[in-house]
Amino acid sequence: MNTSFAPLTHPIGFYPVVPTAAWVERLLSWGVRTIQLRIKTADHTPAEISAQIIAAIKAGKAVPGAQVFINDHWQLALAANAYGVHLGQEDLDTADIETLRSANIRLGLSTHTPSELARAKAVQPSYLAIGPVYPTTLKVMPYEPVGLGRLAEWAKLAAPYPVVAIGGISLERLPGVLACGVDGVAVVSAVTLAADPRLAALNGLEMMLEV
Repeated sequence: MNTSFAPLTHPIGFYPVVPTAAWVERLLSWGVRTIQLRIKTADHTPAEISAQIIAAIKAGKAVPGAQVFINDHWQLALAANAYGVHLGQEDLDTADIETLRSANIRLGLSTHTPSELARAKAVQPSYLAIGPVYPTTLKVMPYEPVGLGRLAEWAKLAAPYPVVAIGGISLERLPGVLACGVDGVAVVSAVTLAADPRLAALNGLEMMLEV
């Protein structure tokens, strides 16, 4: 019996994390193919959250090669036949991992320490996220920044699973992060708060190709 989650269809590469389905649609139109919808639950009603998730999943299914992940809301993602779900460590205690696995959904897991990495590997996910690489102001984190040295070490520990680096990563920092041997780089404010988000996304995609 295979207990691994379904593998990714394509390499992760440049991986924006965005707050709305409109951002997902926008990024897909600019050529980005791996995107995570991370909704701030406190800012929306349950109906709004559901509508956003359904719209993001629909947008992804309309674009060949798209890999749209839904953060946290795994039940809604499952009901809407999502490509993938991204969960945090705390979600491993509550999410129905076996139901997700049997649905052939892709699973990404957040990790912040070697012990969390080992726990996440035991789930046999589609990819592992390591962070925060740098200090971040967008999310309160009880973990100290990993830094490039430990990122490179932990990326090796994560094998054979693809690794996504996340946390405080700007386009200027992207080459150094990629040099640590990761398979993808998640960015938040580097695109959504950029003066020209489209240019930022295109630059991010181009930088991934230069590695």
